Amino acid sequence: MARVILEIDTQLYRLLKASAETNHVSLEEECCRRLAGGERRSRYLQALLAELRAEDEQRRANSR
Repeated sequence: MARVILEIDTQLYRLLKASAETNHVSLEEECCRRLAGGERRSRYLQALLAELRAEDEQRRANSR
């Protein structure tokens, strides 16, 4: 299995995490909300969303 390593902006990650907690959603849902909301497209958000989805798929596969 391929391993993905992302370099992320710590401050942006913290802001996204805080926003997700404020909105009572997961980090993935917050990223999707921002991407779907027509907010400025961010390669960082798209990459983070892809990583979160891959982790979720792997977690599901391991729990079977």
